[in-house]
Amino acid sequence: MSYQVLARKWRPRNFASLVGQEHVVRALTHALEQKRLHHAYLFTGTRGVGKTTLARILAKALNCETGITATPCGVCSACTEIDSGRFVDLIEIDAATNTGIDNMRELQDNAVYAPTRGRFKVFVIDEVHMLSKQAFNSMLKTFEEPPEHIKFILATTDPQRIPVTVLSRCLQFNLKQMPRDAIYAHLGHILEQEKTASEPAALGLIARAAQGSMRDALSLLDQAIAYAGGKVSEQAVRAMLGAIDQDYLFNLLDGLARQDIKAMLAVAGEMESRSLSFDSAFQDLATLLHQIALAQSAPEALGPDLPERDRILELAQQFDAEELQLYYQIALHGRHDLPLAPDEYAGFSMSLMRMLAFRPDEAGAAAPAQPAKKKPEAAVAPAPAKSGARGASIAQQASGPKTTGPAFDGDWPRLATQLKVSGVARQLAQQSELRGYDSDSIELGLAFSAKHLAERTYQDKLRAALEEHLGKRIALKVVIGEISGNTAAIKAQNERQVLQGKALEAIQGDAFVQDLMDTFDATIVSDSVKPT
Repeated sequence: MSYQVLARKWRPRNFASLVGQEHVVRALTHALEQKRLHHAYLFTGTRGVGKTTLARILAKALNCETGITATPCGVCSACTEIDSGRFVDLIEIDAATNTGIDNMRELQDNAVYAPTRGRFKVFVIDEVHMLSKQAFNSMLKTFEEPPEHIKFILATTDPQRIPVTVLSRCLQFNLKQMPRDAIYAHLGHILEQEKTASEPAALGLIARAAQGSMRDALSLLDQAIAYAGGKVSEQAVRAMLGAIDQDYLFNLLDGLARQDIKAMLAVAGEMESRSLSFDSAFQDLATLLHQIALAQSAPEALGPDLPERDRILELAQQFDAEELQLYYQIALHGRHDLPLAPDEYAGFSMSLMRMLAFRPDEAGAAAPAQPAKKKPEAAVAPAPAKSGARGASIAQQASGPKTTGPAFDGDWPRLATQLKVSGVARQLAQQSELRGYDSDSIELGLAFSAKHLAERTYQDKLRAALEEHLGKRIALKVVIGEISGNTAAIKAQNERQVLQGKALEAIQGDAFVQDLMDTFDATIVSDSVKPT
């Protein structure tokens, strides 16, 4: 016998064997048991989730020789002929290739005749959204006054393109994407029946790559069995999919925790040398960061069988909650911007450097960040008025509120370093520059490249720190746009460069160092010199 692919061999034959669509099965089962039958059903959902499979099972339930039932026998002539695609009263139409009005007129001519073998004549129209407007109008006439012996089952991946006049005459069922755990369990069951050995991690990779489609998962499993030539191993599946080895991602985050950009770039370079997909790397990195965040807030959500559970729990102790949120956003933005980068390696490595550049100064091996202090109740504050020159003070209002803290003199870089704020909110303060201020309001500018720092949560934390420091209510506004560079971060960087230069100059001018250089023909490694 010729080989039958797994997607066809293991196609569900009844409602009980259908995976992941319990909500639809329940509704159809009750309708069949109570004989509450509609003349038209619409199944919507992405590819490979069971739309056509459900249509065939429903056709068997309507035409089984044992009667209308939610549990067709599967052995009568009607059931076996439907399973083999030979049932004369089941007409399947691919609307992607039969889009015109002539095709619908042919269907209507066929519909007037009584069933030849079955109880009902069932028309299954796949990808029904591809029909032309004229074809839909022609179909509508049959939908308005359908013969008793006719049942329509429509399937589509794009229900928005179906006219509402047709939608309103159908019972609609939205099929969900298959849960990853359900795909994983089903693949394991199939391999057990096929007597094929496998590794759990390999099935996990296939379940993730299928992206909610059981048909895609079975096709990938077929490919993996052929690729591995026997046992479906994790190594073989990774090679087949071009998947990113988790060790690369863990090594990246270890380097990030140590603030070791050289180690991080070395990992990225090794990934490039193996021609691994940096798009997949961004996706897997975001998934790993999500798992680490879960480990901080809800460790039980990880599941005891997760292979990398111990390493994830270890990393959860090295980052605080705000850091993980920042890195997650950078990974998402990095993946989105990857096509715009000069090349994939440049886009990936720049995102890694961005993670390190924006890492909060106080971050480190710590437990999850404590909840932010409760924000003072909102008060009506005047809108911030811009100064004539950037950073210049605006004349205070004559009846401004009395302050209880130090007055702000317009030196934003100095104030930004004095505020009692940490994490991403601290980065917002240090990466922004003053655009204008008055007694009750401050307006800051933030570069486009750092706009992810301007989320409302971080602005609220910064405003609370300003109010605590200045002793009064402050209206804070953050504007995204071009900046001149008068920020606390750039000022601190310039100061570090000056100190670094002085330290290097002091080392180079030291008499003892000069003797060592002359004696051993040595040179000074500039990067190793650190100012004290």
